[in-house]
Amino acid sequence: MSISKTASIDIEGLRARVRGPVTSPSDDNYDPQRKLFYGGIDPHPGALVRVKDAQDVASAIRFVRDNGIELAVRSGGHSIAGHSTVDNGLVIDVRGLDQIQIDAGSRTAWTGTGVTAAEYTNAGGEYGLGTGFGDTGSVGIGGITLGGGVGFLVRKHGLTIDSLLAAEIVTADGEVLMVDENNYPDLFWAIRGGGGNFGVATGFKFALHPVDPFVGGFLMLPGTSEVVQGFVELSTSAPEELSTIANVMTAPPMPFIPDGLVGHTVVFGILAWSGEAAPGLEMMDRFRDLGEPLVDMVDVIPYPQIYQAEDEDYAPTAAALTGFTDEFTERKVSASLDAIASSDAPMRVVQVRALGGAMARVADGATSFAHRGRKLMVNVAAFYEGDEDRARREEWVKDLATVITEGDDTGYVGFLGAEGPDRVRAAYPGQTWERLRRVKAVYDPDNLLHRNQNIPPAV
Repeated sequence: MSISKTASIDIEGLRARVRGPVTSPSDDNYDPQRKLFYGGIDPHPGALVRVKDAQDVASAIRFVRDNGIELAVRSGGHSIAGHSTVDNGLVIDVRGLDQIQIDAGSRTAWTGTGVTAAEYTNAGGEYGLGTGFGDTGSVGIGGITLGGGVGFLVRKHGLTIDSLLAAEIVTADGEVLMVDENNYPDLFWAIRGGGGNFGVATGFKFALHPVDPFVGGFLMLPGTSEVVQGFVELSTSAPEELSTIANVMTAPPMPFIPDGLVGHTVVFGILAWSGEAAPGLEMMDRFRDLGEPLVDMVDVIPYPQIYQAEDEDYAPTAAALTGFTDEFTERKVSASLDAIASSDAPMRVVQVRALGGAMARVADGATSFAHRGRKLMVNVAAFYEGDEDRARREEWVKDLATVITEGDDTGYVGFLGAEGPDRVRAAYPGQTWERLRRVKAVYDPDNLLHRNQNIPPAV
């Protein structure tokens, strides 16, 4: 199928084929509608359609095919690579698919893929139930689920995809399918980690898990080598009720951080204990014992409160790389602290997430997420100011990430930026890549859905 990157869109023709509102460049709400989470990404789509349901998605896909138009799919708009939009083409915006149906008795939920992690978590929290997503409440559950989903419940209940029971998918030929372990099992396998390559997800059925009581919050500690190593060691050896994120970084200018700490190297920890409160509180004290807490916001809280309020005008520009490692050695800790201290980037961070637990107990080939046995996921990032500043921040990130991952090029597809096909290939090691290509050839042989971390169809 031939696709033009400059074809103009017949706006009235599109409006005649879909029920959801269509926004064109001439409409007053065009700029707010096309805005994404990250700064520095500013394409101008030829049109955006906020779809009403799966049939609307199917109609939009057929319109794209009939007219040879570039297509992008947007949920929360958090794609680091900018895949949530496209110049001149059509954006299918699923944010209107915002229904959430909780069945507390069966501990399941049916939800549209335009719902955010915070919205879903608040809805489930009313019943003391939840599903694990990422660490940012404004992320759309459509994108994070398809990539895998590493969040606050990863060690207790696994990845987001490990709670996915079924999905409604609109394929690249406009067919609406309900997929699960028994219906289209090859497609169900592929969408659990393979990203948006295989169709547009419009609905998910999730398993819900008890999340009450819950102990968690922010704990900021001195950014010393001993604290960093101790934090990571405690995180990996703790009971699987605990999931943590250690941000070794310069303290950001946030309302709850004393002005005297801003800019100093700290360990900004996010702790999440899903289980009985008493042992959870005892575990939190072990982290406090690593160093005198600089900020302590850890307590028994409702699970939804782990997502903090976000500034809608916040649009960071950052160079970043993600990867895996199985140990955070003294050498890696020293390299991280030295690099953070020597950089003059507005913000620089090494993030370490402890894995294992329930995530690791899922068989390697059960889903297309291919990193079940890895111990730690690491993200290195530095904010930049303008295009001239970007290159040196990217070099800083690459140099430090290479030390931490020891040159291992594998990574979590949900955190990949615009890093090229080799990095996408490395995200699916072993037989996973070829199996995904075979599934792609069945459901999208023309590679219509290529605004993603693209997996080309097998020939």
